[in-house]
Amino acid sequence: MLDLLGLGAASWGALMALAPMLQVRRIIARRSSADVSLGYLSVLEIGFVLWIAYGIALGSPVLVVPNVLAALIGAFALLVSWRYRGTDPGRR
Repeated sequence: MLDLLGLGAASWGALMALAPMLQVRRIIARRSSADVSLGYLSVLEIGFVLWIAYGIALGSPVLVVPNVLAALIGAFALLVSWRYRGTDPGRR
């Protein structure tokens, strides 16, 4: 039962890791990240790295895999947010 719960949690974690792509899509479409908190994304990145380290220490791929995916996508979201920072298509 515990293995099934771990698999379910890891699967949902992977889905959660993909969620920032919705924000990335919006940033690119609007060509602005003015309404996105870089602080929030940065705090999440630190958390992902800590969970990866914890998962490695435990030898738990159930913790490592979804958090690696989340860290990679989170880093991409941060890069896109920085790229479109300060651009406001409504101000011309």
